Amino acid sequence: MNYLEEYKKWCEGDVFDQDTKNELLSIKNDEKEIEDRFYQELEFGTAGLRGVIGAGTNRMNKYTVGKATQGLANYIVKRGTQDKGVAISYDSRKMSDEFSKQTALILNANGIKTYIFEELRPVPELSFAVRELGCTAGVMITASHNPPKYNGYKVYWDDGSQIVNPVDKDIIAEVRNIQNYEDIKNISEEEAKKKGLYNIIGKEIDEKYINILKSSVLNPEAIKKVGKDLKIVYTPLHGTGNTLVEGLLNDLGFENVYVVPKQAKPDGNFPTVSYPNPEDPKAFELALELAKEKDADIVLATDPDADRLGIFVKDSKTQEYKNYTGNMSALLIAEYRISQMKEKGILPNNGMFITTVVSSNLAYDIAKYYGLQIREVLTGFKNIGEQMKLAEINKDAKYVFGFEESYGCLIGDYARDKDGISAVMALCEAAAYYKTKELTLWDQMINIYEKYGYYKETQVSIVLEGSEGAKQIKEMMEKLRNTDIEKIGNYKVLKFRDYREDIVKNMNTKEVANPGLPKSNVLYYELENNFWCCVRPSGTEPKIKLYMGVKGTSNEDANEKLEQLKEAMVKIVK
Repeated sequence: MNYLEEYKKWCEGDVFDQDTKNELLSIKNDEKEIEDRFYQELEFGTAGLRGVIGAGTNRMNKYTVGKATQGLANYIVKRGTQDKGVAISYDSRKMSDEFSKQTALILNANGIKTYIFEELRPVPELSFAVRELGCTAGVMITASHNPPKYNGYKVYWDDGSQIVNPVDKDIIAEVRNIQNYEDIKNISEEEAKKKGLYNIIGKEIDEKYINILKSSVLNPEAIKKVGKDLKIVYTPLHGTGNTLVEGLLNDLGFENVYVVPKQAKPDGNFPTVSYPNPEDPKAFELALELAKEKDADIVLATDPDADRLGIFVKDSKTQEYKNYTGNMSALLIAEYRISQMKEKGILPNNGMFITTVVSSNLAYDIAKYYGLQIREVLTGFKNIGEQMKLAEINKDAKYVFGFEESYGCLIGDYARDKDGISAVMALCEAAAYYKTKELTLWDQMINIYEKYGYYKETQVSIVLEGSEGAKQIKEMMEKLRNTDIEKIGNYKVLKFRDYREDIVKNMNTKEVANPGLPKSNVLYYELENNFWCCVRPSGTEPKIKLYMGVKGTSNEDANEKLEQLKEAMVKIVK
């Protein structure tokens, strides 16, 4: 069926409500818009759905969410784990509340018990709840840091991690088997509650989650000593973060926590930011204004589902606020926690540090220094969660820390997804500890660079929307895949890795090996001087993403080399 036939079916079919039909009839003269909404089905990928909210097969709406949920339900019923239940949470985005309730009731109609949060809650708490309640799965309604027009549907499995192979493939197959929207089951909330299937959760899970975080603090005496002096500005960017952050920091003894007033309350329109992403310095505009007013030491922002953390830190020498990349903030936390665990004699002998192929190589130096084994995985925190599960099963390593460059880390094994709430806590604790040593967090970042080398990384996203954009991204990846690139800028390519084709090519000898890499549409270039570049299409947005990293002898040297490498890589890709 082509997109115009599918459009007509939605405009005329009995299963679709009048509001949906009216929305679609309003675009009847805009064939380009009709094509974009119907040229494909919104793909249920390896973590679930993500797309623009609206009517159509290529949009987030109650029909696409319903189809995804019915497929998930069929899979759970086939496994016979419906009595274990599914935990459900949602963030502040448009339709999140409605989609979460719809998800619960469809699962209930299939005889599956659900535990739905009374109000919006962050991703990490959902991951924790799945484990705490012994659920078979979890669903989080969120589009993370995407612009306001997006929403999404993330699926978690019984270990609290986002679904991975083979569970993801099996669920995707079940979703694709749903041919008709009429096959989606439903039940009233009243009947679901009467059957004991629809259960509300909230404060009791909050308390258990917060207590776990508090128990992770390594130097409470440092907070007690300087908690009244440290000034912290925080913004949840209209998302879920402040359901927990301000109370947690106050409980720990931080007395000067200032939440940005205009961004404190959840709001799916994100009225003060065009892009609610702590990776984007523009999202900090109001927070930095408040920081200057209060003379804050650190400025923190979490994204709408509070799994990512971005920071600015005051440099006491220049009085400037320095922006940290996701690599910098995560590795600052890692160095702090690992060094303190070592000092206190609680660092496991078989400790494990997990990183990703596009994260900073500084992780390898930190792991080596403290005698930790390091594991490298593909992008996506679910791959870190998978390694945590394997280590637990095989009993061959104890998780210490994991992170990815996209502003996410996890300080303990209580959850299986990145946790912006605990990252806020750990960073504030580190700030307090270093303050007792008369150091700022910027001083400590420089100390880390001086200790290991000036590692710097960046990324470039090339946005290509719609069906034509998807075609362009595919062509760009194939062109790179089939071209022998021997030099990027001034630097020789030593090895080329193609994760989709499972090959590693030595660019000097031209020898090709098949090392058994995990399958993914990722290309990686290992360069001389500990430099590297990586290219992959985004799994959640219409982008092709370029990553690169260097190691320099100073801040200036590393920044200059990184800029040169970035320019060279963009030229090659475009």
